[in-house]
Parts: sequence; C-alpha cells; structure tokens
Amino acid sequence: MRPGTRLRLDDSVRRRGGLLIGGSPLRLLRLGPGGTRLLDRWVAGEPLRADERERTLARRLVDAGLLHPEPPAGLGAADVTLVVPVRDNAGGLARLLAATPEITERIVVDDGSAEPLPGARVRHERPEGPAAARNAGWRLAATEIVAFLDSDTVPEPGWLDAALLPQFSDSRVLAVAPRIRSTPGPGALAGYEADRSSLDLGPRAAPVRPMSRVSYVPSAALLVRRTALAAVGGFDPALRFGEDVDLVWRLLEHGGVRYQPAAVVRHLPRPHLWPWLRQRFEYGTSAAPLSARHPGQLSCARLSAWSAASWALLAAGHPLVALGLAAGSTALLPRKLPGRGVPAAESLRLAGLGHLGAGRLLAEATRRAWWPTALLSRRGRRVLLASLLPCLAESARHGPAWAALRIADDLAYGAGVWAGCARHRTLAPLLPRFTEGSLR
Repeated sequence: MRPGTRLRLDDSVRRRGGLLIGGSPLRLLRLGPGGTRLLDRWVAGEPLRADERERTLARRLVDAGLLHPEPPAGLGAADVTLVVPVRDNAGGLARLLAATPEITERIVVDDGSAEPLPGARVRHERPEGPAAARNAGWRLAATEIVAFLDSDTVPEPGWLDAALLPQFSDSRVLAVAPRIRSTPGPGALAGYEADRSSLDLGPRAAPVRPMSRVSYVPSAALLVRRTALAAVGGFDPALRFGEDVDLVWRLLEHGGVRYQPAAVVRHLPRPHLWPWLRQRFEYGTSAAPLSARHPGQLSCARLSAWSAASWALLAAGHPLVALGLAAGSTALLPRKLPGRGVPAAESLRLAGLGHLGAGRLLAEATRRAWWPTALLSRRGRRVLLASLLPCLAESARHGPAWAALRIADDLAYGAGVWAGCARHRTLAPLLPRFTEGSLR
C-alpha cells in the first residue's frame, strides 16, 4: 500500500478505543496501544507513512473492510485503453465515445451488428456474446489498465481520475469498479430502475468478496489490469450471463478488487416491461453455472443456524418456541466473547440485529428462490405472502406500481434461477449457507 494513502473508517464500524466491530462479513478486531494510536492518526486525516509495520496494519484493516484507502494520484488516462463491446447500438456508442475524450486509446468491438459499425477495430460477423467481444478487445490493448464500458453507459465527469485510477497504486488491486446508476427517465419502470437497478451496488465503498455487502461488480463499467486479465485468461465466453461475476471471482484468487462509488457511470435501462423481465430472468439463469465453477461462493441466503431455526419455527406456526430460541441464542453471544472487551449491551444488540437481518435474508430468498415450492402448500403460500411485507413497506414511499415491479423483479429472477438449476441439474443456488453465528 502506497505511502501518502489516506484511510477512512467504513461507516458500519463501531469503535471503542482499539476495539473495532464492523465490515462485511461482520468482524471484531482489537488493536494494541500502538495500533490504536495509529488508527487515531489515520482517522484524524494523517496519511500512511513508509513504515513497514504501519503498512502491515493498514493492509490488515483494509482487507477486513474496516478501513477504505484513498491513495494519491498515480496513473492517468494515458495508461488506459477503453474497450467497448457493441451490437446494433451506434447511437449509444457515439454518446459513450463523446463522453470519454480523456481516453485516447479506444478499441470498439462490433459483435455482429446488422450494419457494420464504422471505426470498429474488430468485427464479428456473427454475435459471439459480450465475453468474447471483451476478450477480443483487451487482447489488443497495450496499456497497463483496460476500461470496459458497455455502449449503453455514459460516465459522469471526473469518473476516471478521482476515485478509480488511484486505487491501482496498490499493486494487489487488480480491478476497480465505479457505481452504475440508471439514467433518469419517465415512467414507473425508469423510476424503479433509478431506485433499485440490479447494476447499482449502493453508495458505500467496499472490498469485493463473495457473500459480503458487495459480492461482485458488473463489467458494464469495470477497470482491470491487463496483466491480471492475461493471468486468468479473461472472460469465459462459454458463459452468456454471469461472465463478469466469474471473472471477478477468479481475479480474487490472485489479488483484490474494489468498489468505488465516488465514481459514477450512468446506464440506460430497458425501457419496456417484458424485455426488462426477460433480462432479470436471464440474470437468474447464471446462478447454477456460477455455483458449479465456484463451489461455496454463491447461496440464496447466508445466516446462522440459530437464526434459521428460529424463523423456521415461526413459519411452522410455533411463535413462542421461535421467540424463546431467538432470545436464548441472543443471550448466549456475550458468553462467546470472553475477554474481548465487547460490552454485554453491544453483544445483545449485534445478536438481535443478526436475527432481524436473517429474517430479511430469508424473506428475500423466499421471493427470489423458493417461491415455486412455497406455492405447493397453504402454509407455504402464507409464508410467501409474509415475505412480500418488506416490499410493501418500502412501497409506502414509492407507490403501488413500484411495489408491483419490486415483486415482479424478484419473481422473474427466481424463475431464472430455477430454470438454470434444471438445465444444470443442481440445487446448489437454492440452498442456504449456515454460519457459526459468531463474530469473525
């Protein structure tokens, strides 16, 4: 990690002196007196110095997701090649190129457009898919960094230098992604996409890791080291959907990937309902092949066994037993952290929030993954209806059309998951993953 880097606490972190609790997955870390003094200095705005012990501690906290690095400027636009895969979207391509004048090295790959696109460096006579098109582009690049942008995106000014390129001053960072936000437009669907686009991973910076707050980043807007692409062989053209998730998870075997929402790229969503639902369905079909390629890295819900049992008892019609189990497991957590300096009240708060969070995850899994089986019984249908309550609560701010789209979004994606599982003969994406239920 480069000297001069400033370090910022993740906004999830709760701190008591040298005790830090936060990150995703949730972690508990206690610093000694020296580490606490260093953290105080960093939080006060003092940059990282060229001291090996200091840099080792910073690396540990950054890798845990407790701190976020803000390195000084390093690489510039001259170190970047823009790769744009495009098919039948000359207008979008023109808008994108006009919005990225700072990048002079550009490679446009025409992936089988009906009318050949002028200026394309590569043309596929027949569509070969986005993975093959991106591979054809980056393999012609000669710069250190390759910036992938889809033709239906437009970066906001300053997207490249302000937050993305400085991250590559850390040699362990192999890829960095901006926040992708939908372009505002008229109609209920545009409003829903502006609020809940599947490409928008939120306003909080994060290290990318499976089954965490940011488990992947989409390749609609992604910067990657060219050497890292060569090391992993680029995108897998055998994957029609989910090829970006697969690439990111393979990159993580060699280094780090970061999500930097301070940089924003706008994306034009599907304008009509049925193409949008079909896209959500197709995204869902990627779950099965991804779970086969990356065992244990994908699950419809990750929660503690205690929480799962409590909510299962409630769904089965035993509310008092469920409440007793949840309360008992909550009371056990302070005993699991002896000598760690965690106040009992904080332990109880964390345990309670863990149970509530598990309920949210199970409701989402019911809507997105388990709804076909829930329809088979009266109790299952009641559970499915109950899982819709969070959507209806959210819709109080947005209206009934938003609620209908929210539910349709989950159901369409879940139908795709089931179709992919049937095609690949696996149930892995439909199974929850249980944790030990304690802090890491």
